[in-house]
Parts: sequence; structure tokens; C-alpha cells
Amino acid sequence: MDDNCVFVEAPPEGGASHFGTDPWQKLVDYAGMLEREGELRGLLGPRELGRLWTRHVLNSTAILDFIPFEAKVVDVGSGAGFPGIVAAIVRKDLHLVLVDSMERRTRWLNDVVKALSLSNAKVVHARSEDLVGKVDADVVTARAVAALKKLLPWTMPLLKGGGSLLALKGAHVDDEIDGAIHLLRKYRAKWADVHVVTPFGTTEETRVLEIRKKHTNKRK
Repeated sequence: MDDNCVFVEAPPEGGASHFGTDPWQKLVDYAGMLEREGELRGLLGPRELGRLWTRHVLNSTAILDFIPFEAKVVDVGSGAGFPGIVAAIVRKDLHLVLVDSMERRTRWLNDVVKALSLSNAKVVHARSEDLVGKVDADVVTARAVAALKKLLPWTMPLLKGGGSLLALKGAHVDDEIDGAIHLLRKYRAKWADVHVVTPFGTTEETRVLEIRKKHTNKRK
């Protein structure tokens, strides 16, 4: 076999019926951009193209049912655009801020936003810590960014009271929660729950960790 021959996973059938014709076409176009440029621009390894849809694009949709209508969403560590770009494509009602600390990744994200005409998304080149006090999100999303102990200090300060952190996590998410109990209290988490989801077009379960922040008590 030619070592230079890279298998690229094809999109599943029925995507246009499930997501709508326009969102599905944009997902296909986005996957095409990743196929052509993902490895070249240091966003995906060549082996990841073999599971581009199931592991990355469709996996990112697992969070969408847990985001309120017209929510302001900050996607921390957007990288190649998972899940932020996917959310912007499928949920036109959302207002997305895609945050990454690496300039080459923000250049890529800006290229995608422009190419796909995603008017509901903007890209910010910054660390999440730099945005504290500058954004007030209904939802913060994260995928493959860091273990929960590191993720909580980066994300919870960006949430308004009553907002939620939604993080795509692996099979050991319960252990991460147990190891971060003191930080959950410190950052005013009301509760933490794990939703097990099998996204459209996939057969594998994924876990969405939802952490709800307590409302701020304000005297009138």
C-alpha cells in the first residue's frame, strides 16, 4: 500500500434531511476545507481524516441540544473549529465567539468563517484568561482542551450566573469530576451532570459534561 495514500471518511447518508440542506452543505464544505488544508496547517493529523466525520464533525454536534436558543456562546480553544464552527453552522440562532491563543489557528478560523459566510461567529486571538470581565457568556464550550482541573479556571469566569459549561469528554469524565470537587465549589458550580449522546451519523456514544453556574445574588 502506498504510504502517501490517506483514507478520508465520507459523510453519512441523510445529512441534508437531518440538519437541513444549507447547514449540511456547509458542513460538507467545511469538511472539504479540513481535508485539503487540515494537515498542511497543523490542525489534524493524517490519520484523523479517516474519522473526520464520526470523530470530529458529527461528534461536535453532541452539545447542540444543551444550548439554549439565541445563546451567546464562547468556544474556548477552538483549534480546527470543534465544536465552535460546527455549532455556528448548524445553529444559526447562536452568537459564537471562537477563542484560540495560537495565531495560525485563528487565521484558519477566520478563513472558515469568511468562506462559509458564518455571520453568527467571530474569532478572537486570545487566551481565555484575558477575556475575564470582557465577555459574559450564556454557554462556554470546549473539546479536547484540558482536564477538568485546568478547564474550570479557564472557563467558569467567562460564564454569567445561571450559564453552563459544556465540555465534550471521554470515558473517564466521572473521575475528572471527582478530582475537581474543590474547584467546582470555588467557581460556584450549582451542579454537574454527564449526558451520554450518540450523535447523528455515528454509532459511538460520546459524553457531554454540563456544569451549571449558580445565579448571582443581586440586591435591588
